[in-house]
Amino acid sequence: MFSSKKNILQLVALLKAHGIKRMVLCAGSRNSPIVQTLANHPFFACHAVTDERSAGFFAIGLALQSNCPVVVCCTSGTALLNLHPAVAEAFYQQIPLIIISADRPAAWIGQNDGQTIPQPDVFRSLVKKSVNLPEIQNEEDEWFCNRLINEALLETDHHGKGPVHINIPVSEPLFQMAVEKLPDVRVIKRRLPVNHFNENPDELTTQLNTFKRRMLIAGQMPANCPLDAAEGEALSRHFALFAEQTSNLPNFIPAIRNIDTVLSALPEDRQKELSPDLLITYGGNIVSKRLKKFLRLNPPKKHWHISSGGEIIDLFGVLTTAIEAEPYSFLQEIAALPVQPTDYPLQWKNLSVPIPEPEFSYSEMATIGALLKKLPEGSVLHLGNSSPLRYAQLYALPKDIDVFCNRGTSGIEGSLSTAVGYASASDRLNFVVIGDLSFFFDMNALWNGHVGNNLRILLLNNGGGEIFQALPDLHNMTEYTRRFVSGTHTASAKGWAIERGFHYTAIHNKEELTEAMPIFTQKDSTNQPLLLEVFTDQAEDVRLLKEYYESVSKVN
Repeated sequence: MFSSKKNILQLVALLKAHGIKRMVLCAGSRNSPIVQTLANHPFFACHAVTDERSAGFFAIGLALQSNCPVVVCCTSGTALLNLHPAVAEAFYQQIPLIIISADRPAAWIGQNDGQTIPQPDVFRSLVKKSVNLPEIQNEEDEWFCNRLINEALLETDHHGKGPVHINIPVSEPLFQMAVEKLPDVRVIKRRLPVNHFNENPDELTTQLNTFKRRMLIAGQMPANCPLDAAEGEALSRHFALFAEQTSNLPNFIPAIRNIDTVLSALPEDRQKELSPDLLITYGGNIVSKRLKKFLRLNPPKKHWHISSGGEIIDLFGVLTTAIEAEPYSFLQEIAALPVQPTDYPLQWKNLSVPIPEPEFSYSEMATIGALLKKLPEGSVLHLGNSSPLRYAQLYALPKDIDVFCNRGTSGIEGSLSTAVGYASASDRLNFVVIGDLSFFFDMNALWNGHVGNNLRILLLNNGGGEIFQALPDLHNMTEYTRRFVSGTHTASAKGWAIERGFHYTAIHNKEELTEAMPIFTQKDSTNQPLLLEVFTDQAEDVRLLKEYYESVSKVN
């Protein structure tokens, strides 16, 4: 019988799934449910060593002999500290040692309870990875626990071997041993680049052909995509290809780009049939909340993520393989493979075809659309986080537009400074679309003396943070409370813009916008940087957007 603790069951099941067989088990009470679960399973070869100082080095000997990872399991408190010398030796010898430490619940650390010290990250720079497992209360805890264990175990042999530390809080009662078999667990694997794919170039083709519904999602990427038209066409035949503006995937590559609009038009009864069997992702942040929701509710059977460092990026909670490869090189390899065609990409394309580009009355969305339709080819577009970024996804871009946005952490600070820094070193026209909170938060970006005539700022000012209007309970707040949440204000950029040498124009209606936009986008319209401040009504913006998505949902 095995422990009833779900985090212990995940840990032991994954040790078995990853083929980690040798266990060095130290005496103790807090780690007893871990020890009993390991010792009761016939897969594991267990060695009892009471003194942790010796146990760590004993495990090093086993690892040296077998050239395989070895586990050392200890109880809580100073028992863990006694492993420090062995961990240091394993780190500098690059020996795959797995330290599993039982711990007291976090609430009792520092409360004069016995055998309690701060155990997470205790080895600091002497381990390749340190994780602190949750005590599992719900499905999200279980997914998180599973992911952390996979990450730690994979790191024992990633860019060189070395030790990792898995800390596992265990609450009382300790001795509930009521589980008869280990659970089925998700195992994440890491694979080498495609040209080394199991040392068999045909294996990838075989694997891809086992999946009829293949989806490829391009996350945020730099503006240097090397894919040519033939490669892009091949990928769009192999996969339902999704690309946001920040993916910088060239326009000549067929892809679904108005993702939120298409998903809004997807009938509920078709969602399951259009969920992918295989999902491949690459790049950074994905903006669309609808896409995330769709794939989390309709998860693929397999999810591969491609990255140069082989990181574990589990955005949809079902990652199965981290492929360590330069993403575009991997995609070029795939494009050249004789993958069997399916009608899955066409199903998504047919869903997107009936949806025209939106036509809004005067609003933030209409303003962004007006700019994107007139952007000069070859210019640079910088999008502020939140509403400007999301609304830009509704429209197509002209050719050869490079798109940038601070989506690493998705904060509003620094959006303007980043754009000004880029433009200062660029000989192209640089357009910045930014919301009022982001602008005023970072308005000192215009103070640094590096603002050139190639900078054009489209400031969307509707008196506060529009994205906060999407909060489900905002309508229940009083006007007094709402102003704190939404950051409401009555500020204008006029004085600051003029003082900093900008040609400033204020826009209050559609006619003024129509008149100003050709001048704003014309290359040699002025020898000054330009700032167009567009004033809209926040409530009307929100109403129009809601009305648009409701109308789209009726298309199919």
